[in-house]
Amino acid sequence: MKKVVIISTSLRAGSNSHMMAEQFAAGAQAAGHEVQLISLRGKEIKFCVGCLSCQRTGACVFKDDVPAIMDSVLNADVVCWATPIYYYEMSGQMKTLIDRMNAMYPKDYRFRDIYLLTTAAEDEEFTPKRAESGLQGWIDCYEKSVLKGHLFCGGVNDPRDIAGNDMLQAAFELGKNI
Repeated sequence: MKKVVIISTSLRAGSNSHMMAEQFAAGAQAAGHEVQLISLRGKEIKFCVGCLSCQRTGACVFKDDVPAIMDSVLNADVVCWATPIYYYEMSGQMKTLIDRMNAMYPKDYRFRDIYLLTTAAEDEEFTPKRAESGLQGWIDCYEKSVLKGHLFCGGVNDPRDIAGNDMLQAAFELGKNI
């Protein structure tokens, strides 16, 4: 049994990327894994100011929802990020959280396998590439981890457009087979 943490970064109700995250979670649960789905909707996540205090103390100077999220990520075997694609890049909330998790850098971590779920109105093969590249920059800082899978569903713009799409089943199967 693995501990799986899924971070859904969309703030929109009925988010297509969140629906993919839910299916990934359902698949992982069906396989018997311990699953925690964290939605950034309603979370307070302040911007990193680059003071680097976290590198000296192991904790950020800001008191918000990030330390609890970071603790979950540090203790997970598998981390899955779900994001809508905005202007061919990950959501701002996802990037802000990644920046704030800088306090993790000098710490020991369990996670090895990283997954990415992305959705966008655009349906071109290149659409999610910059989001994947941005996440890869984070992964590269954790040498024992690797991007194990990335699912992209294009052509979904409005809330819940993804309902009935085959990519929901693909997300379930990816979660089930981690």
